[in-house]
Amino acid sequence: MNWRTIIYVILLVSLNVVKAVPRSYRDLEEKNSIGQRFSQLQENNFKAIAMIMFAQYVPGGAFGRAVEMAEDVTDLAKRCAAAARNSPDCLKPLDRIFLDTICQEKNLPRFTDCCAKKDPERNDCFLSLKNSSRGFVSPFERPNAEAACKNHSQHQHPLTGYFIYEVSRRHPFLYAPTILSVAIRYDEMMKNCCGSAEDPTRNLEECFRSQAPKVMKPVKEDGLRQEHTCGILKKFGERTLKALKLAQISQKFPKADFATVNKLVMDIANMHKDCCRGDMLDCMHDREEILHYVCTNQDILSSKIKKCCEKPLLQRSECIVNAENDDKPAGLSPHVREFIEDKGVCGRFAQEKDMHLARFLYEYSRRHPEFSAQMLLRIGKGYEDLLKECCRAGAPANCCSRGEEELKKHIYETESVMKTSCDIYKEKGDYYFQNELLMSFTKKMPQLTSAELIKFTKQMTTIGSKCCQLSQDKLLPCAEENLDLVLGEICRRHLTEPINPGVCQCCSSSYAFRRPCMGKLEMDENYVPLSLTPGLFTFHEDLCTTEEEELQHKKQEMLVTLIKYKPQISQEQLTSVTAAFTAMRERCCREENRQACFGQEGPELIKRSEKLLSA
Repeated sequence: MNWRTIIYVILLVSLNVVKAVPRSYRDLEEKNSIGQRFSQLQENNFKAIAMIMFAQYVPGGAFGRAVEMAEDVTDLAKRCAAAARNSPDCLKPLDRIFLDTICQEKNLPRFTDCCAKKDPERNDCFLSLKNSSRGFVSPFERPNAEAACKNHSQHQHPLTGYFIYEVSRRHPFLYAPTILSVAIRYDEMMKNCCGSAEDPTRNLEECFRSQAPKVMKPVKEDGLRQEHTCGILKKFGERTLKALKLAQISQKFPKADFATVNKLVMDIANMHKDCCRGDMLDCMHDREEILHYVCTNQDILSSKIKKCCEKPLLQRSECIVNAENDDKPAGLSPHVREFIEDKGVCGRFAQEKDMHLARFLYEYSRRHPEFSAQMLLRIGKGYEDLLKECCRAGAPANCCSRGEEELKKHIYETESVMKTSCDIYKEKGDYYFQNELLMSFTKKMPQLTSAELIKFTKQMTTIGSKCCQLSQDKLLPCAEENLDLVLGEICRRHLTEPINPGVCQCCSSSYAFRRPCMGKLEMDENYVPLSLTPGLFTFHEDLCTTEEEELQHKKQEMLVTLIKYKPQISQEQLTSVTAAFTAMRERCCREENRQACFGQEGPELIKRSEKLLSA
């Protein structure tokens, strides 16, 4: 099986071929058969998609069996395309053929209950197992460089196929073209690093260490975005997801009329429903249909996406998402007073409700590219609450007029929070800014591990470095929309293993208000602090490392432990303890027997600190 050929060919599939995949491959009578689909996609494309689907459905299966199942289904498709198109097997929907193939396998007890069901319940059962398989497979580890190069020189094509399989089974919802583009990058990395193996000046391990993150970047970023969107859909429902997409699309395409924007919102929401269910063929088809619509209607959508639509199919989606917002149409009034001052507002709200609110969000969003989508949703919710109050019987005549004052107040508060955070970041820099966040979030969420707290606050610090240098009109969208991804990750962690009631409230009550809610969380009053056991604080000679990043990490772990031990620690107390620790470290790192020094000085530091903290 020539996997390199397979992945290159599928990346070159034309839009017309992808559009040939039917909207819902679950329907039998009106859709193409597997033979017709094979003819449309061609053998290598069909086989690659089959391989990914089997790996995503059966993440615990062996690579060899996934290859065999992919080849079996491809052989059936080939026969159906050639002559046997009217046989019963050839007339089955494609998803049923895939699941039948899996259910014929032995030694897959995890799927026994699903295989006993009839379609469509069987398909739903398999999709639910996709959700529960997260964490079922151990994380992908970078192989030993020399062994990997030896393997690559002897088994190049099967190795790339194995990489596709490993990535697919670890990311059961990841978009197939993303996996295949990563496989191309992987193959290029193997050629670059292993091709220089004979060069004595080239460090093989360093080559892999520097290039591997670039290879896996699309997996991490696309996977995180997809998980995030699916998390919003699952927790807050389709209405919230549609509102979010309405705000984002209205900002990106401010010249488009409401009907066009609303059509895109509906199509994108349907796409995410299929993608989040794990229906990969529908997901691929939906995405390409949307891209086709956007690129063939550039004249009514945006002047900023021409270059995106000229790119290869695989790169178009990311390019359009990251493209600049189009210029606002000339003559667009700065205000939307008609939604407050018009006498017929309450009548329209009573008759249309969601459609009226959607028009308000569309009009407001297209006028304010400097606001984040989450802030626009909060403004939309404020407008809805205002109408609910002011349109009831007996409401005062000037009721709606207070809406503008409340709006100004919310905008000021949001911008002030972001400005203050950026001022602190600019003053303190990465390390000390992260320490500020660590102190805050350890008090809010002491149930998280040190590793989790350091990871989340590191991500927030990266947002500061990325967004705080931007102009004021770009700061809020950059900061809040990136922060939303981190908070989404914290909330998914909470769903897996509950953190505390405060976090639960913020993660459950409102998507739009999640960030302000997390910001207002204070110390978890129900948390029982750590006891001062002999092993709680330990000091070793590895504190004398000259690697600054490693030392900072160790100090941050100690900071988290200190706050978990004494959540009410004051800034003055923390400064004193930190100074005492720094003095001890400098003293012991000058000693010949460093470990002995830490063994003697460490317990003394703990005693002095305990006395200080109990004062």
